[in-house]
Amino acid sequence: MGGRRLRSFFTALQFLTRIHLVEQRDLTAADFGRSTRCFPLVGAVLGALYLLAAWLLGAWHGGVSHTGAAVLVLLPILLTGGLHCDGFMDTVDGLFSGRSRTRMLEIMKDSRTGSFGVVAFGVCLLLDWSLMLDLLAASAVLLPALFLMPVVGRMAMVHAIACFPYARPEGMGKAFAAAADGRTRGIAAVTAALCILPWGPLPLLLSLAALFVATLFDRYAASKLGGLTGDVYGATEKLTETLLLLLFWGAAVFWGSAPFLKGWLLLWN
Repeated sequence: MGGRRLRSFFTALQFLTRIHLVEQRDLTAADFGRSTRCFPLVGAVLGALYLLAAWLLGAWHGGVSHTGAAVLVLLPILLTGGLHCDGFMDTVDGLFSGRSRTRMLEIMKDSRTGSFGVVAFGVCLLLDWSLMLDLLAASAVLLPALFLMPVVGRMAMVHAIACFPYARPEGMGKAFAAAADGRTRGIAAVTAALCILPWGPLPLLLSLAALFVATLFDRYAASKLGGLTGDVYGATEKLTETLLLLLFWGAAVFWGSAPFLKGWLLLWN
């Protein structure tokens, strides 16, 4: 049983990131499906790497750097190979094409990226960079935001996979959807909660708000497409990350760093 769980984690890590600790070449659809429960754990690995990068950039001392913000925005793309960014652009191209459901799915499957997707991704990157730059001014807010955004983003993916039908008769995402049951979602939720709770009540509230908005987006996409696809899973993850940064920034503006410092006491004591 332990070996299967470890295999699921390595499968999720290999699929969602460029970090291949163990090269697995004989993976089956069932392996990919079982790996879904490990998505938030992969997010925690990425979050730890983001924190390490922030420390190396001097962000823990409240240093503000345009270059540092750019590095922290580019790092998720480099570590994931742009997987979720590609899904985001394809989803935007399809959903906002104004075409029929069938044509939307065809557009999303096309390997070429349209103007809607490029513009939307450019805006998203600009917003990420601006938010990261603002958050760099307060390490007490930046650090939980950096660690939690990949965790919550991948929890949003699990929720999308488990709670909405798959829109295509076949496809890579179907393997995940077929195996994502209540147990899968429960394991992923417990993992995500264990990552979020030590940071304190406010990050938990912001994480739940981000997941709620992600669910609204998935419901909208499902109404247009008759279900979700692998591209929508990626778009959900990317939107959730950016939304969580926005929520942390808003909380810092309205409440300052004090509520986040309480979370630090929980984490380190």
